[in-house]
Parts: sequence; structure tokens; C-alpha cells
Amino acid sequence: MKRFTKKQRPVGQSLPRRPRQPRAVVEYIYGKHAVLEAATQRPEVIREIHIAPGFTDSAYLDALLSVAPVSPKGLNPKNPPRGISSNAPHQGVVAGIVPERLSVPYADFIATVTPGAGTALLVLGEVQDPHNVGAVIRSAAAFGFAGVLIPPHNQAPITGTVVKVSAGMAFRIPLVAIGNVNTTLRDLKDRGFWIYGLEGGGTARSTTEQFTHPVAFVLGNEGEGLREKTRELCDECIAIPIHPRCESLNAAAAAAVVMASWSAQHPEALA
Repeated sequence: MKRFTKKQRPVGQSLPRRPRQPRAVVEYIYGKHAVLEAATQRPEVIREIHIAPGFTDSAYLDALLSVAPVSPKGLNPKNPPRGISSNAPHQGVVAGIVPERLSVPYADFIATVTPGAGTALLVLGEVQDPHNVGAVIRSAAAFGFAGVLIPPHNQAPITGTVVKVSAGMAFRIPLVAIGNVNTTLRDLKDRGFWIYGLEGGGTARSTTEQFTHPVAFVLGNEGEGLREKTRELCDECIAIPIHPRCESLNAAAAAAVVMASWSAQHPEALA
């Protein structure tokens, strides 16, 4: 093949351009605890660290810099990074993270799981409030769940808000990227998991149900609940007994109650 130098290349002929790779989306988290938790548990997700001028906690700074994968930049308190209010209680510490790096592919995750009676998963099905997502991640970590499974469609993604609300637990419990809720549930059933849909009209009761199999709890949309096809795949729908004066709990509170009920029967999951 004849090669041309830049000067020799015929007019109108150009070298093919390499397709540009999409830049990873950076989300910002703030606060001393959240940033140190990220740097300690999942340093690979950190892209930036910003420290305010005059930051005086030398012990914290030493701890952070001993694990941080990047050198810190200065933080302008009056003009913090995108998405953070100048009034946010950032305590002088902000980090930019790549949330997509927090997720592990389902195939990789499930290959590490040996299902047993003490194995529980939480599957999110179109939970759209990031505060609810962060709260249920925190609860799943607190009650010994093996992972939180998150679909890509009609679902609040992992953002800085989710990480903040999770109080750092997004860095400690596996967040599992799944392609489709129903396909994943079928695979879990084939692996011996018993599938519970969280639903107010469920016939099973969180207070009396005996959790003797590996389980996956499916939390539906805040307003619409479980999709019909997802409900059909559930082995049972489980409800929480509540006083008649209260119609329902919000999604995060309901999930926490059910997860606590499961955990009470499986103290080994808290070890």
C-alpha cells in the first residue's frame, strides 16, 4: 500500500478518524466521611479530590492522602464543582467519582454467589427517587444482604445523591448492573432463589414468613409498584402489617422493614 506524507496526501483524502470514546460521567460527593469512605473502600472510582484552603484537620488529611489515588486540588468554597451548592455542608472536602465504576456486571457477581438460606438480594424495579435508592442501599448493607441489583431503564442511576444518602454504604455492598429485571429473576429462580415481590396486598406477611431459601426481594416503582410481568414471576408477594390509620409506607421504609424481618431470622448474615 502506498503511503503518503502529510504534504504528499492527495487533496480531499484524509486519514480515517478514530471514533471518540464517550467520557465517563463524573458525579461529586462531599463531606469528610463520604470522601474518606470512597478513597478507602473503592479508590478506583475516584477521579478528583478537592480540599478547601485552610483545612485544619491534619489527621484526616493524612488518612485521606494515604489512600487517595489522585493528588488533591484546591476547593473554591464560593464556586464548588458542578452540582454542589455553595451552601452544601461539604466540610471542606469534595470528591469527583465515576459512579458507573461502582457497579459490577451481573454475570461476574452471580458467579461468586453460593446460594444458601442466608443469602438475600434486593432487586430494584423502576425505583426512581435517588433518595430512596440511597436509603435502600444503606439498609441492604445494614441487614446483611449480598447485593443490590439495579436495572438500566426507568430506574434512578447511581449518582452523587445516591452515594451521599447511602452514607458510604454504596462503597461497601455490591451494586450489580442487570440488563432486565424479569430476565434476572428467571435466572435467580433457576439458581434456587425464592422471589418475593414487595406489595401491600401480598398474602405473605413479613412478620410471620419463614425465610428458609435463598431469597430475592423485588422493590417496585414508588407510585405504580411492581410491573405486571414482574409480579407474575414472583413466587409470593409479601406485605407488612400496619395500622389501619396508615395506608402505606414509602418504598425505602417498606424495604427496610422487610429486610430487617429477613435479617432477624438470619443473624449469620450480620457476622
